[in-house]
Amino acid sequence: MKKRMLAATALLALGAVADGFMLVGKETRARVVVGANEPGYVFRAAQDFTNDVKKITGADLALVRGTAPQAGDVFIATKPRDAWEAYDVAVADGVLAISGSDARGTMFGLYDFIERYLKVDPLAFWNGVPYPKADTLAWDSVEIHQSSPTFKFRGWFINDEDFLSQWREPAGPRPVRTAKGLCSVVINHGTMEAIAEAMVRSRFNLIIPCSYIDPRVDYEAENLAICARRGLFLSQHHHDPLGLGGFMFLNHWESKGKDYAYSYFSHPREVEDMWREAARAYAKFPDVVWQIGFRGISDSPMWAADKSVPTSDVARAQIISDAMAKQVEILKEIGVQNPYLTATLWGEGAVFNEKGFLKVPDGATVVYSDNSSGWWWPKDFYETPQDAKHTYGLYYHHQLITAGPHFVPGVPAARTFGQLKEAADRHATEYVVFNVGNVREFTYGIAASQAMTWNLGAFDAEAWTKDWIARRFSTQRAEWLSLHNLYFKSFQRHPVHGHPMFLDGHLAHNVWRRLRREFVGALAARKKGKNTFLFEPATNSYVRAEKLDPFKEALFESNHPVMATWHDTYARLRAQEASFAQAERVARTLMSRAPAAERDIAFDAFVYPAAFMHAFTRGMAEFADAFDLYALGDTSGAVAAAQRGLAALESAEALDARYCRGKWTDWHKCRVQVPLPKIIDQARALITDLPSR
Repeated sequence: MKKRMLAATALLALGAVADGFMLVGKETRARVVVGANEPGYVFRAAQDFTNDVKKITGADLALVRGTAPQAGDVFIATKPRDAWEAYDVAVADGVLAISGSDARGTMFGLYDFIERYLKVDPLAFWNGVPYPKADTLAWDSVEIHQSSPTFKFRGWFINDEDFLSQWREPAGPRPVRTAKGLCSVVINHGTMEAIAEAMVRSRFNLIIPCSYIDPRVDYEAENLAICARRGLFLSQHHHDPLGLGGFMFLNHWESKGKDYAYSYFSHPREVEDMWREAARAYAKFPDVVWQIGFRGISDSPMWAADKSVPTSDVARAQIISDAMAKQVEILKEIGVQNPYLTATLWGEGAVFNEKGFLKVPDGATVVYSDNSSGWWWPKDFYETPQDAKHTYGLYYHHQLITAGPHFVPGVPAARTFGQLKEAADRHATEYVVFNVGNVREFTYGIAASQAMTWNLGAFDAEAWTKDWIARRFSTQRAEWLSLHNLYFKSFQRHPVHGHPMFLDGHLAHNVWRRLRREFVGALAARKKGKNTFLFEPATNSYVRAEKLDPFKEALFESNHPVMATWHDTYARLRAQEASFAQAERVARTLMSRAPAAERDIAFDAFVYPAAFMHAFTRGMAEFADAFDLYALGDTSGAVAAAQRGLAALESAEALDARYCRGKWTDWHKCRVQVPLPKIIDQARALITDLPSR
């Protein structure tokens, strides 16, 4: 009772300001009251709130359930109304009331208050922004009024998660065959908890929580449960409809002595049996957004593994349409009432949709996919008429393995805003999921996307970026902003498509593979007494002449663009190298002048990305020079250039000494998606082989 009186006295001390509030003062500790009927995730958010207050001030706030707040209390309770995740935060009669139109709205209202008034960064765990420190927490005015967000479902896709997979002790082995080493283990439960907490703090409401999940396995299901307990909707990878992935299917039937292709054409009944199993496992959770469709093994088209699939686009699209119809039947069969459905038109799905061959079940949300590292919408987004029987949404890549980015950010906030604005203009705002890879590298893009998806009309990319910088750096803010712009402008642009040519994934999977293949060919030719210049195609065209199948048509023309002549590519590599060299110099200079407490943030946000791209690009350019010199007969010059290239690649590797510090030790323990150590080993082997040939 004494504390309640002290709280009321403290409020009076603020003067006649009716909407002022004191949370922590010299003699004041507000009580936090959570409505008696609020779900567990709202109470968990309140626990985060009291923990944050303790980190900031050292004060412990009482946290209770109840329905009758008193003056000086924080009261967190839902006031249901017909609005999706809207909320209000205000002071009335001495009570700081946080209320949502639904329970998630209440939770997000609390997290918004934490970000705005306590100044806690929602992604602090991942981006290193420190908690503020204060003796008191009091405000002359507290007021937030948030209507429903622009995008209804706003999610993360934890995808190609090599760093996350072995950073901490895995939760267990994955009992399925997989194509990639990263997927052989299950992400640590504590890591998944950190992901889920960051998501709800950032006011996202949906997660696709990793690749190749088997929901029937207890410690895999626990990661799903962690997300569900945080109030997140659960969904599935677009190649795992109803939760069934290709490797899960193969493993199941192999254990029964059956060697079935994962194909809804050749083995429809066996696939349907597994859809039922997977769907029942997911249906145990309260809120699921069901992915429908059909793709093959490891995110490839079904015909890649089953050569008996018909070759016509019409027939292939019909198989996928039949699969979706059956999946809807199965959900009804197992008792899922009014399932929320999404059909992600990635790869061949976008082409089939554009051509009018795909039949998506009524009521489903049709999800357009960007072209990955180009960050633009495909033809079907613009040219396919929308149907009132569907709602529409988006799948957008902040991360992508084969084309990049993976190690460093590659898309500025202004680009993302432009794409989301186009989508909103076409009423594709029901759903948006962002591929965020391993999370840590893309906190800038995630934070910008969060702001856009809630209030797209109010978003200004330049103003938002200035604020993002101001929340990290106390000095040199104009210089940091200039560096931010220089960094994103340093990526060379494809002359036809206009998107970045040499992201880290492009360098590893396109440039290096091509260089190494051509170099090995040159070595073999020299051994036979022949000589040839490298990388000179018959034409100097940036457009593919060959006809592509629908999967490659959707992705490869813009996602993996033709690089034309090698000499043109080499010139563009050198231009990118020079620009990132400048960005690195500026970043290191600004970091050296920054307060000591801000230098780790500066390194992670600016120095590491610029230095990594400078070194990686230089490594490719030097090896290209070496290969041309060798083809011209200058072996000693080739060796010298290759050694410079190796030194550049090793300098990229050496950045780990600081980037993987402290709690991030072992962050790069598993690197299979952009395999820098493997590339370095291959580079050393080529240098060894040069003089001998």
